[in-house]
Amino acid sequence: MATHSTINTLIELATKDSDEAAKRLGMAIRACEEAEQKLALLLQYRDDYAARCQSDLSAGLTAAGYHNFRVFLEKLDSAIAGQREVIREAQKLADKARSVWQECERKRMSFGALDNRAKKQAQQYETRRDQKLTDEHATRKTLYKR
Repeated sequence: MATHSTINTLIELATKDSDEAAKRLGMAIRACEEAEQKLALLLQYRDDYAARCQSDLSAGLTAAGYHNFRVFLEKLDSAIAGQREVIREAQKLADKARSVWQECERKRMSFGALDNRAKKQAQQYETRRDQKLTDEHATRKTLYKR
């Protein structure tokens, strides 16, 4: 079994790795949320623009104005599709970061379990040693009384 200080060093290193992985996971989740917010803004802007065009159509819109509207809507739709792709990539990165963090946590917890097992074994050894000394002392005391 590894020495106590070696296990403590491994636990500290695993904790550091786990903390760094958690920070990276937090950043990835934040990037995902920001990308989703940008998509929501694009969708809202598209809806607002389409509503404004509908009101312009009912008021009378020129052919050139309608053409400009269609071209701009296509650009908005392209931007929305691009933002959806950004979200998919951000989610992939977040999933990967989550997996890395979970693996780091498993490793940290494994080292913790090893440390606890070593402490428990040391405590059992100490208890047996104390019991043996107590028994020897009682045996000697009994022999001296005779």
